Amino acid sequence: MQIKGKPTSLDIAHLAGVSQPTVSRALRGSPMVNEETRRRILEIAERLNYKVDKNASNLRRQHSGTLALLFFEDPTPDDSAINPFFLSMLGSITRACAEQGYDLLISFQQLSTNWHVDYEDSNKADGLILLGYGDYLEAQPRLQRLVEQGTHFVRWGAVQPGQPGISIGCDNFQGGHDIAAHLLAQGRRRIAFIGHASNHYPEFFERYRGYVEALRGAGIDADPKLQVDAVTTEQSGVEAIDELLARRAQFDAVFAASDLIAIGAMKALHERGLKVPGDVAVAGFDDIPMAGFVNPSLSTVQQDTKAAGQILVESLIRLVNGEPVESRTIPVKLMLRRSSGAP
Repeated sequence: MQIKGKPTSLDIAHLAGVSQPTVSRALRGSPMVNEETRRRILEIAERLNYKVDKNASNLRRQHSGTLALLFFEDPTPDDSAINPFFLSMLGSITRACAEQGYDLLISFQQLSTNWHVDYEDSNKADGLILLGYGDYLEAQPRLQRLVEQGTHFVRWGAVQPGQPGISIGCDNFQGGHDIAAHLLAQGRRRIAFIGHASNHYPEFFERYRGYVEALRGAGIDADPKLQVDAVTTEQSGVEAIDELLARRAQFDAVFAASDLIAIGAMKALHERGLKVPGDVAVAGFDDIPMAGFVNPSLSTVQQDTKAAGQILVESLIRLVNGEPVESRTIPVKLMLRRSSGAP
């Protein structure tokens, strides 16, 4: 192949038999390109006398070719400090970035610090994916700050009108409704809800609202004594069961706003001599890998982490490219197992 004029990365891609994004990654030293492919690309670039002016390239495109994934630091019993639900989303985000020719930078966002300042005027990443944010009302001003400074970002969370930026989330209301309707169909009438039911935690609140709607459809009023605040940890599930018992609340089922809460609740019920699902049926939300391996296996609401990762990456790249993007809600699916009395 004879090159007319100044060689381009597209010329190198054609000669190397790879995509143009692969050439770009190889030339900037990305570890996503294997050594043999990198060597072939560099040899062709040298033969064509192709020179990369990285500073000029970045100034022209205003792109670093990197996306940043920021995990909110969660309390966990191990050293990961990452909610296992978000860990399950990591693989799909990584694959989606690779398919789109982007590198992925992963770090923690500690909301006690001004983590967003690191990206305000830097070229670390073209955009941010945020997983988790703690108390939404506390995080909201920081999200608004990202909007004001023109940062491209998407987050996994509740999809609500008037919220800062773009959110991708599951149908929390429908999931809460469907799992509560399942417990009702099992003959349970005193269903406790464990999880925050306020705007501070909008995903949990939507799940609670769905639960209330399912009860209402069965002619049952939600009993405030059967709602206990909890965050996404097993310990919160244990403490919530203790609180229900201390209130002398009568309950024959528990809908926990997350699988970790549900697993903690099952542990507490077992330690206090109550059988699951014989005495108390239990259901969670998320379908983390552990849900299928606890005893009894946990009925839950599955969030599609594969689709979520793909949509988060695609939406962020569209933002980076100046294309229109809207917040999106992903359907959920019931995963019925033994903890709720399912066969």
